Parts: sequence; structure tokens; C-alpha cells
Amino acid sequence: MPDEPWSHAHVTALAPDASSLRAAHGLSGRWLESGARDGVLWGECRGSGKGSYLACVDTSGPAYKCSCPSRKFPCKHALGLMLRWADGHLGRADMPSAVHDWVAARAARAARAAGAAPSSGAPGSGAASSGAAETGGGETGGGETGGTGTGGTGTGGTGTGGTGTGGTGTGGTADPAAARRRAEQRSERVAGGMTELRRWLDDQVEQGLAGTQRAGYAPFETMAARLVDAQAPGAAGAVRRMGAIAGIGPHWADRLLAEMALLRLLTDGHDRLDSLDPGLAATVRARIGFPVTREQVLAGPRVRDDWLVLGEVITEDGPLLARRTWLHGTATGRFALLLAFAAPGRQWETEAVPGTAVDAELCFYPGAPALRAVIADRRATAGAPPPPAAAQPFRAALAAWSAALAAEPWRRDMPVLLAGAVPTADGWLVDRHGDALPLAPGHREPWWLLAAAGGAPVTVAAEWSPEGLAPLAAWVRGRYVRATGRVPDPRPAATPPELPPELLATALVGTGRRTADTGSVRVGDRRLSLATAGGSDGVTVPPTGSAGPASLLAAAGAAVVYRRAGVSPASGRRPVSRAPDETAAPLPSPASARLVRILEGGVPGGSAATHEILAQWLALAARHGGRVPPESLPALLDTGRRQSAVRPAIARVGGRRAGWLAAMQPPWQWLLAEEPGAPAADDPAVWETGTGGERLAYLRRLRARDPAAARELIDDAWAGESAGERERLVTVLGDGLSTDDEPLLERALDDRRKEVREAALDLLRALPGSAVCHRMGERARTAVRLERRSVGRDRLVVEPPTDLDAGLRRDGVTAQPPRGAGISAWLLEEIVAGTPLEIWTDDVGRDPAGVLALARGHDWEAPLLHGWARAAVTQRAPSWAAALVAHDARRNTVGLREAVRWELHLVLPPDELAAVAADFLRRADHLANRLLAVHRGVWPEELATTVVETVAQRARADRHSWQLAELCRAAALGLPSAYAPVVQRLADQLGQESAEPSRVRPVAELAGTLTFRHEMHLEFE
Repeated sequence: MPDEPWSHAHVTALAPDASSLRAAHGLSGRWLESGARDGVLWGECRGSGKGSYLACVDTSGPAYKCSCPSRKFPCKHALGLMLRWADGHLGRADMPSAVHDWVAARAARAARAAGAAPSSGAPGSGAASSGAAETGGGETGGGETGGTGTGGTGTGGTGTGGTGTGGTGTGGTADPAAARRRAEQRSERVAGGMTELRRWLDDQVEQGLAGTQRAGYAPFETMAARLVDAQAPGAAGAVRRMGAIAGIGPHWADRLLAEMALLRLLTDGHDRLDSLDPGLAATVRARIGFPVTREQVLAGPRVRDDWLVLGEVITEDGPLLARRTWLHGTATGRFALLLAFAAPGRQWETEAVPGTAVDAELCFYPGAPALRAVIADRRATAGAPPPPAAAQPFRAALAAWSAALAAEPWRRDMPVLLAGAVPTADGWLVDRHGDALPLAPGHREPWWLLAAAGGAPVTVAAEWSPEGLAPLAAWVRGRYVRATGRVPDPRPAATPPELPPELLATALVGTGRRTADTGSVRVGDRRLSLATAGGSDGVTVPPTGSAGPASLLAAAGAAVVYRRAGVSPASGRRPVSRAPDETAAPLPSPASARLVRILEGGVPGGSAATHEILAQWLALAARHGGRVPPESLPALLDTGRRQSAVRPAIARVGGRRAGWLAAMQPPWQWLLAEEPGAPAADDPAVWETGTGGERLAYLRRLRARDPAAARELIDDAWAGESAGERERLVTVLGDGLSTDDEPLLERALDDRRKEVREAALDLLRALPGSAVCHRMGERARTAVRLERRSVGRDRLVVEPPTDLDAGLRRDGVTAQPPRGAGISAWLLEEIVAGTPLEIWTDDVGRDPAGVLALARGHDWEAPLLHGWARAAVTQRAPSWAAALVAHDARRNTVGLREAVRWELHLVLPPDELAAVAADFLRRADHLANRLLAVHRGVWPEELATTVVETVAQRARADRHSWQLAELCRAAALGLPSAYAPVVQRLADQLGQESAEPSRVRPVAELAGTLTFRHEMHLEFE
């Protein structure tokens, strides 16, 4: 039994659904006791109330048991236990008696099963047996499940090795004679159905396929229903699939005729079952829909090997979901297919986890070739096996595909192991010999492979079909990397026709109206002679030569199989260039693993918290230094495309491979404008040939050591730069800003792009003594002056401008007043907003609060207050911000616009903002949560303590649980993670006090998120 912990990817693959996985991640702070010994995990997890649940996992099966009432297997507690194991948080503690009894009972059942029917293919002995599903599962009070056997009814599916082969047999019948009679009756019904199907196919071709486009889906459904009545469900499924082709998409007639031809070939095979090779006969029976029970399969020979789990594919199969899991035997070199079905929303049974190896005995369903199998006896599962040694060049892999298609012409796909595969820029894979194979639709942009391998040759596991390669996984430097799923192509390429045009033309109008020579057909550059049973090319078909529908379908079947089997690799495709070597060290492994968890949605709090926690992780990583795991780059680049705030951090930790990927994908090219994490080269050539980000980094380094040289470089390049680049160049001048930079910034005020002008204006307003500050100050003194009185209090005399002249426009004043504001009031506000705040305190001789008091009750109070508030935000003046916030809270004063008010809070010193937010919380003000949301960075001690106290008070006394939940959501992201133990103790106390679950749950989730963040910080230390 394995003692080495599994990876997070391994545990994630066992989750029955995404919600269970999210819930499991949220249990991190609720475990009371846990341990691991001899491959058995156990743990006690606190529930929503006073009680707790005992979860157990036997990793050799795997098998699960939990005392919770969940009907999912594994439940969230078993998943959470395995996640703790993956994180290394389980010690080698002694098992509780209940866990010991469960393990002993499993071993006893396995021993009884092995001794009861050793020759009938029953599961082997040992607790790891997976042949028989232990289904106590789902009963209230707990259940267990083990094993991977699936006895569900099979349905049609691509590459399943047969249709309807799942079976639900009972392992025998009390009356063999009655069973024989039932089998004979079914054979008669199937024979009648296949005869009717043959006539129906011939009728369609005789009348012309063009008529099927007008008739629609109904005739196909009618024929399929008759086949179901005839107990031929596999053939019925094939007819239904043809109905979904008729009249739909490009080359629909070509695809429809090919499917009809292959189905007609199946009816011919049924007529000749007794003369066919046993394997081919079994395939024909399976494709028609004759059942093969699991017991019949398990009674056959067994093949033991270390089976490497290549990958899995989940597709829709009628009302069910079908899962294909491909295995490869390391000693036998044999492929095996584990096929399972489940209704949407139902969990899968755990059979084999991609990326692992299983020491097991497999029994294969009969067929040619025999691919589908069941696990008869599992002995052990390895965590991370070496990559497969049996990978082949592309040409050899296609030869194996041709052999498989010759044995089973109805096959649609075949697993392949490709050696030395490198993607091209246009949707192909190329090997070392220059042979190329196309990627299937939905897989033509393999960013996962480009990111992981960086253009280096790697071993790739894939499904090959006439549509191309559908990758399952790759091994990069010995590490298993799972392929991403199918992605809809925005502009899917049309599949080229497969059949000769003369056959297709005749089939469209119908053989009743047009004749064609079917004695030979041209496929590609070769002509096949079909006049005899065996052509010179080795094609065996029924005698043809007439122009009837049967001969046309036979010729079409021979042509489509010949084309598919005879495909050859293309040449002349150029692989992508190799990614540059990395210069930065990788980030710590635990931190990298947590990033993968975050990107996969494994964050307590759901998607709402994922974005913020990812931003916090990126900030930690940028401060730590290093680069992220390459397989995370596509998701990170997509995140940066949507969220500009995290772009600088992604650029710092993406490494050189991130820039290599971004150069190939236009939506990711935002990265090229960001400064990279690697130090900028001192070579001046970077300024001429580097990316936007590299040039910016070079310029900043030059600015730090020689400000004049950097300014001269900007001045020389100004005219030739784009508007975006000019704006970025202006921002560099903010490093070490001086009066020497003013002429260049004044020049930027005349730029044709608004963004460039605004960037220059921000710097000029921050430059003491600049001409802009002087001009705005003079305008402000003209518009507003203090009238000092000997009697009464001093007052402001306001004479605002009435027109927007060119000078005001150049200095950043716009003529877009808010609704309800006059032009004079707006111009006054704009002038005050652009004036240095010290002018007011110096000219008036008062502090900010004294200046604000002069405006109270004034006719122009609103534009003055808003102008000062905007100036405080722009100039980052905490004293003014504090005075304005206090003034805004007074009664009988003009209130600030909401947007301006919240911007002012961001200027307050953290301690003052914390005090304001804490005061709002104590007064139960409805705006308290908004204040918490704008408080950036780590919350000060006063605010954190007040939040925890408020959470405790609301959890015990507040009537509205939604207010508690909202506060907990805000605290989960802003509360210092060191408060995790405090909140965890609070959640424990609430559980012991029998608080309502709706009040305990938000606090428990808050504790889980804080624990997650706390662990995240520790991983960078």
C-alpha cells in the first residue's frame, strides 16, 4: 500500500464534481484529528453543528467511508482528508478502532470473494480488489464505496470497441434451456431488424440523399426506433447519429454516405457471422448491440501488467456522459480502454487516475482488436510512474492505426504514443523525422503543450481519428502534464471530403435516376478495382460492378476505409522555435502547487474570492522572486488579459517563456508591454530591438544612473513612438522627477492623445514650482480670494471664469460638467482641483480644516469642496483628506459626490481609515462593509480586532445572517491571515453553543480562507 502522498492533481481527479472539490478545500480549518498508516487515511472533521464526521480512505482501492449523510463518493470529507495528505499534514498516528474495524472488514470481504469463485473471474483477494463495487454508499449515517467495476449498460461511442457491451448480467441463470431460447429469439429479432435496416439503407441511396435534407431527422428516428424494438441498440444509435448529419454542416452528404456505407457493411457482416474470424464476429455483434456481461468478461483470460493511465476523455453519449480512460501496459505494450457511463450530475466511480500506474489484472472484451477491458484485480497504484518507453515515430503509429482499421473498419479512433512531438504554429505536431500529423478540431491551439514543453520534443499520448490528434497528455522532463479539454474553434476548418466525387454525385440524386461505374473507384491518386472479392490492393468487398444501391454502398465503404487506413504523415511543416532558456529560479514547489490549486478554483470562498487570492499570491511571488510553473502560464496570461491590475506581477514571475508564448498569441501580447521580472540588459541594443517591456526596464535602469541620458533618449525617440509607448515613456520621468524634465513634459501637453497629455499633467502637477502649478495657482487666486474683515468673520469672494479658453484646455480643464452643474461652477471646480493645495493654506493662513470652514454655507461651497477633494486625491494629501472626510460627516454641509468621497478614503492614512471603518462597524452603519472593501493592504490591529468582535457578536445575536455572511466575505480577504486560529476557535465555540448552521457556516468558511492564506504566506518563507 502506498505511503507516499498523492499530488493535488491526483486527488482532484477523484472528485465527483467541482462543488465537492470546492467544499473539500473549505474544510482546511475544521479537522480535529487525522492520521495515515499503511495506506489508510483517517480524520475527524467538525460538522456545521456540535457533531463531527469520521472519514476513512483506503488509498489502495481507493475506497472511502464517511459517517456523513452525503451520497457522493468520495464525499467532501474524504476529499478534504486526501488533500491534507497531499499537503503533508497527516502524521503516522494510531488508527481509531472504527477505522481498524473497517479495514479488517474490507479485507475479510475480499478474502471471501477470492475463495468463493476463484475460477469465474471474480475479484482477487486483498483489500485492494476493485472488481466488485462495495456499495453501502449513500445510506444515512455513512456509506462506503470501493473498486472501479462498472456494470452499466453500454451505448454507442467512438472507439469503444463495441456498442452495448456493458451488460447487466447476473452471472448465470437457473434454466439454461430458457436462456438459450431467449438468445435464439433475440437473434431472430436482430436478424429481422438488420434485414430491414439493409433495405432502408438501399432505399435512401436509390431515392437520393438530397431528399434526406428535406425530410429532416424524422425518418432516421423512425428507423432507429424499429431497431430498438429489434433489440439492436448499437445499430439504432448509429442511425440516430446519421440523422444528426443529414443536411447539417459542410460536406454533410459526404459524411452521411460514409456512415451509411459503414453501417451497410455491418449488416453484411451480420449475415456472415458464422464465417468471420471470432474476434471480428465479436466486434460485429458488439456494434449491433448484443450484450456481453461483466461476468462473461471476467471469466476470460487475465493480463497482468503495470498499466500506465494515459488520460481520459468525457463525451456526451445520448442522455449519458461517457468516460474513456486509456491505459498502456509497460511490459505487454498493449493498449486498454476502461469505459464508464454516468448520468449528468452523477459522480463517476474511481477506476484509474491519469498520470498514475496501476499494478492490475485486466480482462478484455472480445473484439478485433480487443481494447475495451475491465479491472479484475488491482494490487497497487503508483503515484508518479516514469514516462512510457514505447512511444513511436509518427509513421509507425499510423501503421498501427492502419492495422487496427483493417481488423475493425468501423473504428473511429485509436490511442497512440508519439515520440519527439513538437507543435507547429498552425495546428500540427511534428516529430524528429519531419513527419507531421494534424491536431483535431478543438485541439489546434495546444497552449498547454507549448507552455509546458517550450517547443522541446516530448512524448505525447493522444487519440488518433480521421479528424486528427486529440491529445491526452504529455511527459515533459519525466513529468506528466494533462492536456486541456476541447476548446471550440472560432473558425473551424471544414473537414475535406473522403469519398470519390462520382460516387457522391450518384448517391445525391439516387441510383434510380443516375448510374455510376462501381467496379472501381479512385481514392486519392490510386484507383481501386472492386470487380472481384479481392482487389489487387488487398481490399475485400462483395462483388460489384452494377449501379445498384448495394454496390454503391459497398464501393463507398471500401473507399472510406481505404482512405482512412492509408493516411500518411505530411511533410514540410515547421515546428515552433524553442523557447529561450530561463534565467530565474523556479518558485518554491509548495507555492507553485498552491498556484495550480488557485487557478483550478480550489479556493475556499468560491470564484468571488479566487481573483483576490490570486492577486495576493502574485504579489507575494513578485516580492519573493522566481518564476511560476510553466503549465500555469496560459491561465495566468488569460487572467492578465481580463484584469490589468495583476499584469505587472504576472510579468515579474512569468519568466522568459511567458514572453515567448505571448508573442505567438495576440490576446496575450499585453505582456510584452510590461517590464519583465528578469533584470534588464545594459546593452543599448535593447532600446532598439527589445519588446516594449524590455525597453521600459532598460530606460528605468538608465534613468536611475543617468537621468539626463534617459531624458535625451526619450526626446530623440518621441516622434517615432506610438501613443501607448509615449504615455509609458512619460511615466518613466516620474522616477527622480526634476525641473530639468519640465520642458519635455510641457511638450507632451500638446500631444494629440489624451492619455499622453494626462500622464504629463499628473507629473507637472506633482513637480513643485512647475509652470502648470504656477498658471493654475494664478487662476485660482483670480477666481477665489479671501476678504478679511475687521468686524465679523472673514469670507471668500468667488468670481469663477465663464469661458473655457485654450490655456485652460491645455492645462487639463475639460468642458464636461456633471449633470446639474453649470459651466461656471464646473470651471471653478476644475481650477481648484488643479491648484497645489499649499497655495490655499499659505494664502489664507489656515490649516485644511480652517480653509474648509471658510466655504461652509457659501454659495459656491459645492464646487470648492469637490475641487479640494479631487486635489487631495490627485496630490495624495492625507491631512486634507482627513479634514474633508470629517467635514463631510458634519451636519448642514454640502455632501460630496459618492465617487469622490470613496476616493478620499483611499488617501487617508491606514490607521485613520481603520479608525473610521471600526467606528462604522460599532455603529452598525450599512456603509461599514464598503469601507472595509476600499481598505487596501493588511488591516491594522484596531480594525482587525473590531472585525473579529463584530463577527462574534453578529454570529450570536444578529437577526440577519446575510449581514454576517457579507462581513465574513470581506474579512476573508482583508483580515490578516494570522487571525486564522482566533477565528477557528470562534467557529468551534459557536458549534458547541448550538448556534444556527446559517451563522456557523460563514464563520467556518472565514476560518478556512484565512488558513488557506496563512499557509500561502508560509510557503514563500
